Amino acid sequence: MCYVIITCWSLLWTLLSIATFMLVVTSVMSPNWLIGAPQKIGLESIYDNITGVDPDQMFKPTVGMFNRCTRLHRFELIDTRDTCATFVTGYGMPDSEFPNTWKAALFFFCIGAIMLLFATVTSVISICNRSLCGKSIFTVSGLIQSIAGLLCILGLILYPAGWGSEVVTKYCGAQADPFYMDRCSLGWAFYLCITGTVMSFFCAFLSVKADESTSSYKVEEEVLEGKNLICVV
Repeated sequence: MCYVIITCWSLLWTLLSIATFMLVVTSVMSPNWLIGAPQKIGLESIYDNITGVDPDQMFKPTVGMFNRCTRLHRFELIDTRDTCATFVTGYGMPDSEFPNTWKAALFFFCIGAIMLLFATVTSVISICNRSLCGKSIFTVSGLIQSIAGLLCILGLILYPAGWGSEVVTKYCGAQADPFYMDRCSLGWAFYLCITGTVMSFFCAFLSVKADESTSSYKVEEEVLEGKNLICVV
């Protein structure tokens, strides 16, 4: 017989698992990992002498894991919009154009995102099925979320290791080196990824609480009473 069991802990775990997956995917897809130094519209390199330049003529490019945003030459109103596109054509690109550390980081993030997606699906399934291959679905999912968090940590460490590449020095300055961004600053996507990584470990902790709550005496009591839909606060 199928039982639908919902507790505060299991519901919170499911919702945060969904949110964690979305945070990590959104951050990896975003080009806002690094915010470049101010540039004049249309120039390929950093515009150093910005004194007396109309602020409307300046913008800050952004660089992500595999994409970037810049602005084109002035033409009617084109300069008011960012032009975002990927700069990656394949994993075989030279290290100077697509750092090997970023390739590894992107790989770890992709694997981590897949694992988080799996945990998200199983968290939804846990409402009506508490076992997976003979094991507690909460325990298995929590373990997977922990591993995904570790992979994301590796990605977060590897990303700044590639700051010495040409793609970064072009927007951040010639002094940019691994773990030193020179004139750039960290964008919201980097912090969003950190948040998602921390939440993956928090979700792993919640999975234990969710397992305990769905196996509590109150739940078992309502199962014995023959209820199919069980909601326990």
